[in-house]
Amino acid sequence: MKRIDVAYSLLTDKDRTKILMVKNHKNGTWSLPGGGVEENETLEAAAVREAKEETGFDIKVHGVVAINEAILTKHDEHVVFITFRAEIIGGQQEITRPSEISHVEWVDIDRADEFMPYYQEGLKNIVKNEIEIKYFNEGKV
Repeated sequence: MKRIDVAYSLLTDKDRTKILMVKNHKNGTWSLPGGGVEENETLEAAAVREAKEETGFDIKVHGVVAINEAILTKHDEHVVFITFRAEIIGGQQEITRPSEISHVEWVDIDRADEFMPYYQEGLKNIVKNEIEIKYFNEGKV
């Protein structure tokens, strides 16, 4: 079974009433900006890279707010989804990979859970909750 790590970024507007989401062209589903961690890439670097590729924004990653996993028997994959709280520090909203992403939108926080119901406590509660697990990249040793 192949292991795949996915790094997501939870980005909100300043009022914390909207969440930045992307619509994936391939399967038509909505998700947080994010994607697979490449070989020799840290979780943080993957989250930053994927956010830039999918939304046009430069971000700063903070702590981990959720870890989900799924065993996809159909594809013989074990996927671990790590969601970071993050903030936009630059760039501008644009679709830089139209073959992958069809829409980038600020979605009302109540609607976000309809698009992405995989979080047991719900994205709305994760946004309201200030608790994060510290993330620390120890570098290469």
